Amino acid sequence: MRKLEENDYERLFLLDSDPKVMKYIGVPVLKDVNQSKDVIRMIQKQYKDNGIGRFAVIEKESNLLIGWSGLKFLTKEINDYNNIYELGYRFLPEYWGKGYATESAKAALDYGFNDLNIDIIYAMAHSENDGSNHILQKLGFERTGEFIEPDGTCFWYELQREKYSSKS
Repeated sequence: MRKLEENDYERLFLLDSDPKVMKYIGVPVLKDVNQSKDVIRMIQKQYKDNGIGRFAVIEKESNLLIGWSGLKFLTKEINDYNNIYELGYRFLPEYWGKGYATESAKAALDYGFNDLNIDIIYAMAHSENDGSNHILQKLGFERTGEFIEPDGTCFWYELQREKYSSKS
């Protein structure tokens, strides 16, 4: 895992233009590769402004960006919460079911709880996104509510530092 770099835009476009990847995200697929450059600049601004942002996940064997994962500091209100840390991840379909989301999420949680001393980390997943909901529960997140988005119901999760075990 590393910070997103400007030259990641083509691989990021593969991710964000794939309808299977974006099915439960609630935002339209990207149509132009230049939109990925804007996404990278936005995330790089989060690194600067908030000291944290999503990280590129690079497969060691191929040295290719296969997705992103990590913590984001949410300043906009969502589900009546703001100024919180949220875990998220997104991977190309050919890497689903191989443990990358779980492994990278554990690294992000370890960093958040141990290095940033965050007391509670939040996550959300569309109610129909079985894969993501399974991963969050496997990591120890507790579903504490749900809220409605334009594309459907989302589950709200919380994980407190004292309940987290990196051995999950």
